[in-house]
Amino acid sequence: MSVIKTFKSFPRTFWVANTIELFERWAWYGFLMLFANYLTGSSDVGGLEFSQTQKGMIMGIGTGILYFLPVITGSIADKYGYKRVLIIAFLIYTTAFIFLPMFNTFTGVFIMYLYLALGAALFKPVISATIAKTTNDGNSSIGFGVFYMMVNLGAFLGPMVTLLFKSASYDMVFHISAGIIALNFILLFFYKEPDRTKSDETFLESIAHVFKNIGLVLTDFKFVIFLIIVAGFWTMYNQLFFTLPVFIVQWVDTSSMYHFFQTYVPFVAENYGEGGQMQAEFITNFDAMFIILFQIVISSLVMKWKPLNTMFTGFIISSLGMALTLMTQNVMFIMVALFIFAVGEMTASPKITEYIGKIASPDKKALYMGYSFIPVFIGNVFAGIISGNVYQAMSDKHSILLKEIAKKGLTIDSGLSHNEFFHKAAGMMDMTDKQLTDYLWNNYHPSYIWIVIFGIGIVAAISLKLYNRYVVKE
Repeated sequence: MSVIKTFKSFPRTFWVANTIELFERWAWYGFLMLFANYLTGSSDVGGLEFSQTQKGMIMGIGTGILYFLPVITGSIADKYGYKRVLIIAFLIYTTAFIFLPMFNTFTGVFIMYLYLALGAALFKPVISATIAKTTNDGNSSIGFGVFYMMVNLGAFLGPMVTLLFKSASYDMVFHISAGIIALNFILLFFYKEPDRTKSDETFLESIAHVFKNIGLVLTDFKFVIFLIIVAGFWTMYNQLFFTLPVFIVQWVDTSSMYHFFQTYVPFVAENYGEGGQMQAEFITNFDAMFIILFQIVISSLVMKWKPLNTMFTGFIISSLGMALTLMTQNVMFIMVALFIFAVGEMTASPKITEYIGKIASPDKKALYMGYSFIPVFIGNVFAGIISGNVYQAMSDKHSILLKEIAKKGLTIDSGLSHNEFFHKAAGMMDMTDKQLTDYLWNNYHPSYIWIVIFGIGIVAAISLKLYNRYVVKE
């Protein structure tokens, strides 16, 4: 079947669902890429000044729950209808984005983020099922290719739009995401619900059935070991959102990139730069751009590789890339490292689901594929710990400064914002802000967190090899 015929073979609902996915990812990543710095940033630039540990709890547990709930919300959608569940999901999404910036306490923000995660968890299984039901054996490969292209396009566009308004107010970031997700209410008028198997079970029976299946999956020792190993990859991967934006803001001098764009592309410097520095999220968003540009090339190169070998290679490359982003204050070095990370991500991520399908017994394939969320759930929770407690102890600039202040016996008003506190400390030590940053960098070595990140990725990769040789015995 030619590509043109394949595209014509998709029903209207397929294209509607893909457009819905584009706007949903746009709204989600439009705030998520900025969320870590919103939670921990200085209050004079709109941040909440939460500790890194608090940030890790909110983002790790909240996002983890988002990936756990779809096994339950999927059953709800099958029972009550896809369209109804999508309406509820978008209502929760829109109101959560509006309400989130109204809260500035840890408890309030945590609860609202969990509420937002519920909306995303209702959405995820419905849109994936819609794509699956509007494709067939002849066009599913291209169909899901279109779907993942929409995911990455939304992931790229989201931060690029919200960053334009971040300097005005963080509230605008959330309100823009609310407006983007609300566009999906219009698209629902064109959404025709695909055929689904309607369940006669009561809601409680459906939930009981879900947890019975989870218990069945967890009795498979081989599968559980594999899921734990892959969770290591997701723990490392999520540092792109949880840790890297904060690390860049605290430690990296991006002035050289700012001056380059100021000279050759003034629009970029004016809209994605601030105070002579490029915004951190603009830099981290290059990962999504690399995927859009190179995913087809990478997928073509590894198409015939065995899933395990591909995953092993991807784990190594992405671990190296993510570790390198956290080693230096040089922004151009970070850009190269991000590209390396993206290559590893493009290599490993698509093969994980394929491998689960291969190791599952024929009578359990559908069941195991449905629970492939587990490593993403675990990975988010552990990523929160690494970006929270571990980063707080090893690399958080404000925490390190407090240690140095105490060591020197200095007293500074604790009521100042983080930026004002840092500026005051620099003055008392007869340094500029940059000199104090370099001093703390050289004496406290915050970049050593790269060893932790790299270690997690490498252990996951080696474990994967050992798993295949001694557990699966392929």
